[in-house]
Amino acid sequence: MLTRFAPSPTGDLHLGHAYSAVLAHDAARAAGGKFLIRIDDIDGSRSREAYVGAALADLAWLGLGWDGEPLRQSARLGDYAAALDRLRARGLVYPCFCTRADIAASLSAPHGPSGAIYPGACRDLAEAERERRMVVKPHCWRLDTARALAIAGDLAWEEQGQGMRAADPLAHGDIVIARKDAPASYHLASTLDDAMTGVTHVVRGADLIAATDVHRLLQALLGLPTPLYHHHPLVCSAGGQRLAKRDAAASLAVLRDGGVDGRALAADLLGQRLPTGYSLRMP
Repeated sequence: MLTRFAPSPTGDLHLGHAYSAVLAHDAARAAGGKFLIRIDDIDGSRSREAYVGAALADLAWLGLGWDGEPLRQSARLGDYAAALDRLRARGLVYPCFCTRADIAASLSAPHGPSGAIYPGACRDLAEAERERRMVVKPHCWRLDTARALAIAGDLAWEEQGQGMRAADPLAHGDIVIARKDAPASYHLASTLDDAMTGVTHVVRGADLIAATDVHRLLQALLGLPTPLYHHHPLVCSAGGQRLAKRDAAASLAVLRDGGVDGRALAADLLGQRLPTGYSLRMP
């Protein structure tokens, strides 16, 4: 078994991150496997090196050892570009020039698991028009999901303890796989990285169950293996809201500075014993 924990260095880790990391670490160690760290720093405008060091310090405080050097997504940009080129060569992606405001203003845009579904305004642009706009306008790259699914066929993944779960990529519409401000989206980068590092068991929050629809489709299109998935409950505040990096009270740095024993906290999280005021809930 090989699991991973993949923090984004855009803020301090909190109890929710700790819970996910503890579960992934325990799953690997219990099976005599490996636990990897991946730094999801593909967003250069928001990533900060200080948060990389802080995250590693938090994990060490929790008593979670990892195998090998942490992988950085920023070192894999060429691999993401190559995968995008493969999809482009098969006619499965197209450039999109719409802004978020354009999509939000569209009366025909329905909503799916991840919010407003792209209405497809750029899908059928003539090639000459695409080339003209690409010279002068910022653009992302979207997956033609219906066309891709026609090639991939019916898809499913195994959810730990629940058996096979059908994937529904069409519910997300034509998702972005390369952003205007980054060479790959979370979907493309994470899917490629899990395959490249040999991850066999993805442990992550239940808020990412829907994303697995998309990841399963990308795996099929790019000939990548499908790991076992475990989407766990989220750590929530007393008001029932899932934690965010802006929730300073739940940050591991604050808990550590307050004298909390990190290893004891990790053991409590593994036993689903959370600090007062926090609970585990499915979204």
